[in-house]
Amino acid sequence: MTHELHHGAILGGVAVVPDLEAALRDYRDILGMTLVEQGALSASLAASWGCPKSSGAPMAVLQPASGADCHIRLVEQPDHPGFKPTTTYGWAAYELTVQDVFGWPDRLTGSGFDIVGPPKELAGLPYFVPMQVLGTGREMVYLNEVRDNTPTSDLPKAQSSTDHIFIVILATPDRTATVKWYCERIRLTEADTYTLAYSMINNAFVLPADTLSDLTMVQNGRLPIIEVDDYPEEATDRGHHEGMLPPGNALVSLAVNDLDQLAVDWITPPLARQAAPYCGRRTGTTTGPAGELLELIEIG
Repeated sequence: MTHELHHGAILGGVAVVPDLEAALRDYRDILGMTLVEQGALSASLAASWGCPKSSGAPMAVLQPASGADCHIRLVEQPDHPGFKPTTTYGWAAYELTVQDVFGWPDRLTGSGFDIVGPPKELAGLPYFVPMQVLGTGREMVYLNEVRDNTPTSDLPKAQSSTDHIFIVILATPDRTATVKWYCERIRLTEADTYTLAYSMINNAFVLPADTLSDLTMVQNGRLPIIEVDDYPEEATDRGHHEGMLPPGNALVSLAVNDLDQLAVDWITPPLARQAAPYCGRRTGTTTGPAGELLELIEIG
């Protein structure tokens, strides 16, 4: 299956890291991604993301070896002392489609990635085998080996050892309202809701292992896009340095057909940008209902 661009397709994610060179070794040399660009985060782009104090931060842009139109951007900024993964609202994880997931623990030996969930076949979910790692910025990355499509979604098999982001996970204080926002404002569709004992959430909040959580998939037809997770009442807004990007999984970029058709409030007015991942396309960023930074790139 090729990585075709449709409305809602994930065009990338931003991860905040404390040391860009160290993170580059992990993403480029260990995960096998291609370095596309490296430089300073421009004042214009930082302003559009609502983080003017991140202007000038060292940044690298990486792309899967498959050549898929999906970029991971690493931005260097100081760690935030209060940040603990999987406990705050906002983007919680990026899921990459990968090959040979059971071989990844050995390949990550000596890297900056911490394995927080080793590869595991999930009972009742034969469609993929996931594992979960945390990068040096405590950004959460799922490495998922796709085995088959689900009854309601098409899942992409990796065309390189690690390939594009095919699902992003959003933690929210109100799952129903968040799903409605994405359906009404971004013109996506509500798909299946699952109830499961979610080990990432239960471990992070020190809950009994059999505690159940609800999650809803937001899609465009059969294209999976966002997994919207209910978090326990103990969850909080994500603290961040004033005027800077939120820590961890900081921002998600989605493809949209027409920016002018979306009922969102832009942080700064949309404009065409030349650098990857825009490549001349128009883009604007808004803030979603869980406080998440959502960058929308017009594919026309």
